[in-house]
Amino acid sequence: MDKILVKIKKLLPRKLFKALQPVYHFLMSWIASVVYRWPSDNLIVIGVTGTTGKTTITYLVAKMFANSGYKVGYTSTAMFGDGNKEWLNDKKMTMMGRFFTQGILRKMIKNGCQYAIIETTSEGIRQYRHRFINYDILVFPGLYPEHIESHGSFLNYKKTKGELFAHLKRCKTKYADDNRAVHTGLSNIRKLDLKRVKKTIIANLDDDNAEYFLDFWAEEKYGYAKKQETRNKKQDLFSNIKIIEYSDIVASEKGTSFQVGDNKIALQLLGEFNATNAMAAYCVGEAQEIAREKIKLGLESVSGIPGRLEKIDEGQKFVVIVDYAFEPKAVEKLYETVKFIPHNKIIHVLGSAGGGRDVARRPILGKVAGANADYVIVTNEDPYDDDPQIIIDQVEVGAEHAGKKKNENLFNILDRREAIKKALSLAETGDIVLITGKGSEQAICVANGEKIPWDDRRVVREQLTINN
Repeated sequence: MDKILVKIKKLLPRKLFKALQPVYHFLMSWIASVVYRWPSDNLIVIGVTGTTGKTTITYLVAKMFANSGYKVGYTSTAMFGDGNKEWLNDKKMTMMGRFFTQGILRKMIKNGCQYAIIETTSEGIRQYRHRFINYDILVFPGLYPEHIESHGSFLNYKKTKGELFAHLKRCKTKYADDNRAVHTGLSNIRKLDLKRVKKTIIANLDDDNAEYFLDFWAEEKYGYAKKQETRNKKQDLFSNIKIIEYSDIVASEKGTSFQVGDNKIALQLLGEFNATNAMAAYCVGEAQEIAREKIKLGLESVSGIPGRLEKIDEGQKFVVIVDYAFEPKAVEKLYETVKFIPHNKIIHVLGSAGGGRDVARRPILGKVAGANADYVIVTNEDPYDDDPQIIIDQVEVGAEHAGKKKNENLFNILDRREAIKKALSLAETGDIVLITGKGSEQAICVANGEKIPWDDRRVVREQLTINN
């Protein structure tokens, strides 16, 4: 269906198509929901949106529900799950097209799922991919500038995210039994035997934008915050919100622990920021009345997420980490995490995307890497229709401003495989090699819509095997 639509779009004059875009996107969302018979009406649907942590939260929530005895499906940047199997996202999209999304929701129902989790992006919202999805819980982990060229300003970016929260009020009420199975076509008497699924908003109170998203309508609202910081907030702003505090965050090379009430949760995931991600999932569990011990066990069961601080171990005497971080703040968080891993030198392979994706961040990325790594290797990432060498040069300028010297501790290598090979050749016992920007993505996007099959993790393993 999507291929047919692409052909139709090509037949229309560009100006006409641009004018008709809003109607087109809305209509396609409606058609997709009709084709797959409104599947979201039969599932408890959780949407996760924001700039940071979406994929990790989606995965943590999925595993928490699964460990609590429920079947769950999900769509995310890293992976898909339909209740029976999980597989890597090879589509180079976070929020998939309407027909894929509605189709996988229908598959989840067929596979007996009670829950569906959808990582929901601003681009998806702007193209009405969220419409005709009957959401029940929305999670906001945080927001900072991203896709500014696409949206025009940070305010527009935030407002676009807000459209998802406004949509929650339009979503139909659902009723579920004790096993969280949703029932439809009910009489008023039958509804009395079931439990109404409350429309819920969950937000990170430590984010400056939380108040904006919590101001939207919902039947229940939850906020999570670091204990010390919560005390400093104006409590009257959050008088109608169930606040769950967490504290005593301890990050180490083995994982991250934190305290929630009487529960000490010991994550296997690295990084203090993952305590915050886990708290979003914790609140989802609370909202769905999952026993706290089951929430704890579910969160603690996750040993890793593909392409998120993923260690590649082929017996080498140094650490290799592949991570999706492609935005300056995310890279800064990565370095905050890496400092807990004993190491000598840090060797960082990075690039930046083309296609009009936040050009301003390119030198900033280079500067962050240049200030924190001993060696910086700038390479190709996803140029789309842009000249990849120009992108690399712009990132390189930032590294030079941070004090790196070309061909000494700064290298400019167009071929990503050669860049990874160079990084591994520089690594010695006790060093850390960071490879960022793509994580578990399965392709490099180049000109004319072409996708070159690619997986940073596979390439690293191949090179380590050759070296060994």
